[in-house]
Amino acid sequence: MRKIIIAGNWKMNNTISQAQDLMAALIKNGGDMHKVEVIVAPPFTALRSVYDILGQSSVHIAAQNLFWEESGAYTGEVSPMMVKETGCKWVIIGHSERRQLFGETNDTVNKRTTAALRIGLKPIVCIGETLEERDSGQTFEVLNRQLEGGLKDLTGENMAKVSIAYEPVWAIGTGKTATSAQAQEAHEKIRAKLASMFPQGVADKVRILYGGSMKPSNALELLSLPDVDGGLVGGASLNAHDFIEIIKAGIKAEQL
Repeated sequence: MRKIIIAGNWKMNNTISQAQDLMAALIKNGGDMHKVEVIVAPPFTALRSVYDILGQSSVHIAAQNLFWEESGAYTGEVSPMMVKETGCKWVIIGHSERRQLFGETNDTVNKRTTAALRIGLKPIVCIGETLEERDSGQTFEVLNRQLEGGLKDLTGENMAKVSIAYEPVWAIGTGKTATSAQAQEAHEKIRAKLASMFPQGVADKVRILYGGSMKPSNALELLSLPDVDGGLVGGASLNAHDFIEIIKAGIKAEQL
């Protein structure tokens, strides 16, 4: 059984005080959140404040990125140890916005993933195709290339600590969502590719999240699919009510 993950990626949103208010509302009204694995990814400036508010809560925090070097002349970058010392257990790597806007490549995804694992962080490695790539029939070629490059030289033991987020780029922040059939097909193909790269038992245990305009109205349908093991939630994670509703959908899906 793969425990469902509901991860909220706040992107470049929420000051420290706004982050504190959002987390207070989540903790107060979140109910049985412990029945799924809940993660929030605030901006770097709010990580420690959010960690302190969470206290003994079952919610974990993730960084939205990290650099692969331990220290040095890398102005503006944040090292794996710096991330870990904020209280993070997780880190998002290779989000499509990092790829599109900031030059992230499969090679740098691999460097960041390896560095995260080395320090004991759990990576959520993002992959996904653009609308042009989907329309031209390249979806699975693109996903395979991203998996091969991003997970290069990882062992089965490493991979057991990694989750994958499938985020069709055309569905991020657009209000468009992959159909259930599209999401399941992509996740099934991803798991099959992982099984060709790692032992089948490892591939079977890897949690593959869907990231692409997941919201309360479609969360249960998506989370109930056989190979969808959670959600990487963007905009809806900035609203405590909506995020809690998605968490509740995850809890229902766990019971199916």
